[in-house]
Amino acid sequence: MPEIKAPEQVKTALRLLQESGFESYAVGGCVRDSLLGNAPDDWDITTSALPVETETVFQSYRLIETGLQHGTVTVILDGMPLEITTFRVDGDYLDARHPESVTFTRSLRDDLARRDFTVNTLCWNETDGVVDLFGGTADLQNRLLRAVGEPDKRFQEDALRILRGIRFASVLGFTLEEATADSILHNRQLLSAVAKERIRVEFSKLLCGQNAAQVLERFHEVVEVFIPELRPLVGCPQNTKYHCFDVFHHTLAALENIPPLEIPRLCMFFHDFGKPACRRTDADGTDHFKGHEQKSAEIVEPILRRLRYDKHTVKTVTERIRIHDTKSAVTKVRAKKLLSEIGAENYRALMDIKRADCRGKADPHAIDEKLQKMDALLTEILENGECYARKQLSVNGNDLKAIGITDGKAIHDVLDALLLAVIEERCPNEKTALLEYAKYLSF
Repeated sequence: MPEIKAPEQVKTALRLLQESGFESYAVGGCVRDSLLGNAPDDWDITTSALPVETETVFQSYRLIETGLQHGTVTVILDGMPLEITTFRVDGDYLDARHPESVTFTRSLRDDLARRDFTVNTLCWNETDGVVDLFGGTADLQNRLLRAVGEPDKRFQEDALRILRGIRFASVLGFTLEEATADSILHNRQLLSAVAKERIRVEFSKLLCGQNAAQVLERFHEVVEVFIPELRPLVGCPQNTKYHCFDVFHHTLAALENIPPLEIPRLCMFFHDFGKPACRRTDADGTDHFKGHEQKSAEIVEPILRRLRYDKHTVKTVTERIRIHDTKSAVTKVRAKKLLSEIGAENYRALMDIKRADCRGKADPHAIDEKLQKMDALLTEILENGECYARKQLSVNGNDLKAIGITDGKAIHDVLDALLLAVIEERCPNEKTALLEYAKYLSF
């Protein structure tokens, strides 16, 4: 396994605690990720020192009392914030989320025993190297995610661990150990009590993981607890010459073929949520899904709001779902009209969505040539500075007022007509020509 290369600030914090007579280790995700050869996002430290003792050790540094009741003190070392938490044992979890009480302990084993998965119990310092008390090293080598101790107990203590488990499996590309996987499914309804904001964070990370499609296929019932609208997609047939999967498995195939970023992945996960409601079968047994893109957007918008996504994400995802079935633009006029309707950013996103969508169909390369043409037209239009938006016209509202068009709605309508004339190459984008055309339109 790769060598752990902790920042100097982490080494300093560990050393200062040890020199004061306390056990101290980097713990959890930072150790796990380092052993996987990945750069950790942050470094957490666990110690036998009580909070007041930690503050004494670091009295010459800036301290933030992050959560003293849970034993956590944040120390700022050379600009780097480090959360240093006392070994602890949690009390009863009455709300399936937070312990009613916390008891500090001097035992590292007792502290690690309360954690979620074995790969997150690994500890490290320069003196002892990697400390493994629960088999985390072997599970890491086998790319296996296993609950610490009894799985049901771990998940019933903190229901968010259910979603964290499948998120880790997706992001790390790990397999869930059988008993842990069974327990996740058995306890999934506990997620109903978890704050939507916390669910949103874990769900987005899951969608962006390398193993997202496989995890969703195995654990879609977990996602259905907080997105019950997913259930009708599972097993919904698509009896058409274009499709080889049901709606759910088509969704998974499309998801795998979009960049692993939050908004693109949300678009592909949700893009066909309206299909089950729109499915109609003709006399020949062929399924049709007319209007499914609009229906999908209508279904998805309240889901995103319910999960507390920000306004920009809600608007962007629903807009792109609404346009995802738009025909490819293979002529310059059509490309400009599409750019005028949706803008350059959504135009680019539409190409990615259409490509990913097609990868989940019977002929995964059916529209490649059209998308290449669509991309080439975009490049040509932008590089040449060709007009496709009202703001690019060589006239504006003041110019129209100067020739006697003063009504606000009339100005709006004339500018739209001028833009269309320019796009369709019926009028050049020149001021004199545009004003003459405007007179023709309005008088």
